[in-house]
Amino acid sequence: MTRNQRAQAAQCVLEYLLDFPGQTWQERWDASPVGQGLVAANTLGTRRSTGLAITPGVRALYCLRVIQPTLLTFRRNVLHNFAPMFVAAQGDPLLNKYAAQVEAQPMRHIHRREAMSELCTLLAVQGVSLSDVTPSAVLHFTQENRRARSVLQPGNKVANRLVGQGMWNVLHAMGHFTPATPSTLRAALMRGQRTVEEMVDQYPIRNRSVRGLLIDYFARRRVDTDYSTLKNLVLLVAHHFWEKIERVNPDQTDLRISHEHYAAWRQMITMKDNGKPRAGQDSIIIAVRSFYYDLHTWAAEEPERWAAWVAPCPVPPSELHGLGTRRRRINERSADRTRQRQPLLPVLVEHVETRYDRARLLLERANKAADGELFTHEGTEYRRVTTEADRKLLRHGDAVPTRVIEEATGQIIHIGTEEEAAFWEWAMVETLRHSGVRVEELVELTHLSVRQYQRANGEVIALLVIAPSKTDRERVIPMSAELFHVIASIIRRHGRTGRPIPLVSRYDSQDKQWSAPMPFLFQRQNGTTPAVFSIHAVQEMISRRGQALAEVHPGFRGLKFTPHDFRRIFATELVNSGLPIHIGAALLGHLNIQTTRGYVAVFDEDVVRHYQEHLHRRRQVRPEGEYRDATAQEWSEFQEHFDRRKVELGSCGRPYGTPCQHEHACIRCPMLHINPKMLPRLAELEADLLARRARAEAEGWVGEIEGLDLTLSFLRSKQQETQRRAQRPTVELGIPRPRPGMPDDQT
Repeated sequence: MTRNQRAQAAQCVLEYLLDFPGQTWQERWDASPVGQGLVAANTLGTRRSTGLAITPGVRALYCLRVIQPTLLTFRRNVLHNFAPMFVAAQGDPLLNKYAAQVEAQPMRHIHRREAMSELCTLLAVQGVSLSDVTPSAVLHFTQENRRARSVLQPGNKVANRLVGQGMWNVLHAMGHFTPATPSTLRAALMRGQRTVEEMVDQYPIRNRSVRGLLIDYFARRRVDTDYSTLKNLVLLVAHHFWEKIERVNPDQTDLRISHEHYAAWRQMITMKDNGKPRAGQDSIIIAVRSFYYDLHTWAAEEPERWAAWVAPCPVPPSELHGLGTRRRRINERSADRTRQRQPLLPVLVEHVETRYDRARLLLERANKAADGELFTHEGTEYRRVTTEADRKLLRHGDAVPTRVIEEATGQIIHIGTEEEAAFWEWAMVETLRHSGVRVEELVELTHLSVRQYQRANGEVIALLVIAPSKTDRERVIPMSAELFHVIASIIRRHGRTGRPIPLVSRYDSQDKQWSAPMPFLFQRQNGTTPAVFSIHAVQEMISRRGQALAEVHPGFRGLKFTPHDFRRIFATELVNSGLPIHIGAALLGHLNIQTTRGYVAVFDEDVVRHYQEHLHRRRQVRPEGEYRDATAQEWSEFQEHFDRRKVELGSCGRPYGTPCQHEHACIRCPMLHINPKMLPRLAELEADLLARRARAEAEGWVGEIEGLDLTLSFLRSKQQETQRRAQRPTVELGIPRPRPGMPDDQT
């Protein structure tokens, strides 16, 4: 577009603004629907309708700072080539320096373009120059951008994408921010640890004296606990206990809780705030009980500080009755969960391996194919394609992703992205199942975690050093060949470019802290910067594989694998295969061997093994004659026994070789199994018994009536049981075959 055309477009916009009130162009702009972001600028006219595009006029007015748009208004219109025109219009040496720094950054072309565009958008929207841009201004721009996109694209996850990361990196690299500023935008957005006062003040506690007590209590507990545990303790005591006590009794001023108020509070915590039943009531009760007894203990040491708050614990001992039983139920549910998932683990492993191998081989084949070339992979025809967007990247010297189109369906597959996801899913599953590490320990693995140990005989063993996590204790895991293969594959993947593994800081979502820059193994490029996989991302990737399997495998329907399931299965197989349980506890990082016992007491292998050994010993002491083949006479007697068990109403269930012990009173006999076909006969017998009972009543035969009533009760019980069995589906067991060498008359 020529300069004259841009001037005409700007004039059209200004003529449009003349219809709105205001003393300045900015006031008229703010009063117009376009300036308020209600409609797009192209509604005023397009090249097709007026012969002149209006949007370039809006862009020119932005660049010349005639009007200052809101972020919503700016995002409403698509302004091509806005960044280079804005830079040219400003004539700012600092902005030119920023543009040069963008080109020097090791980023892809698309990220360089975004870094340039986002800064120019910020300057235009906030009406400032680059020298006035602060970290707070960038953070404000990022949050407002999310709000604007959520209005323009409601329900679209892309609208919530964090923009401005490349801009932040460039500003930090050129020294525009102070050295104390976080190096990444994500690090600046993540809040660190809250103070005890901030954690308590999250909850509306009316009594200021009790608030001060809780702050003092949690401050002392902070010395001997970690941040995540302290945060949970504040939730239990401050929110679930005292805040709700004040709801029950707003006039409560001390810790002496009456039985009525305790009962009301106890009933309140049985339900969550959303109305659902609460499963973790025991943790609240134990935290409150510990709170009171801690004050009792500390008052003996420091009476001047704690004695004024000592009060009887409102939690009666009866609340803890059945705690062991409830914990056993939890362990039983965990054991049942492991029993369900252990047989399915090989299916999941095969699935992720097959998916990764297929994606890897397809990527290799596609990389060798020329643009437009047709090739066949695993019986499916594909064609290598290069999109128009890819050609644009090639013109700027940027790398393009590998894409293929499936000829049968016409679907374009970004095979590079699929191979990347398939590799990390495979690596996560394999590392978790071969090492038994916790998910937070998985994402904390670094290149420095791989060590080696040389034994006295010269054998070198690869070791995996697990950084302190839940138990704050470092441990070492000897790597199997399978685990070493996975770790080596991850290291080799990071080294494909010939550079070492990038040093990245990891954010701990539990402790709310950033780690020192480390060569983390489980990291990938996230836009402009490399980032470590989050715990949530690991869980989502494993869950996604389970959902895919549920479509073809019925065992995965309604079942979800979590990272901790691999740890439980690893522990179960480790100890049940013969490894001493205390060695298993050391490999798993358990401080208490009972914790490991809870992991491995799933299939009761000891019980099964000892029972099998008992059967083997019993067979050895039995007479050998009992294990010989049956003679013709013995087999004939066996058949005759079953013939003698056949009666009118069904069959007798008495053991082999035993006579009838009930004088053939079959209706009363518990060994009688009624044939469902004989239900009409039972009805006839019932009618006959009722007629006989009526006769006995008429004659006054009391003893006969008592016997008939007993027979009727047995008959009706068998009748009901037979009707229930008749409703069950029939199971076909097949016809048994004779053993080889047995005479035909013995079959």
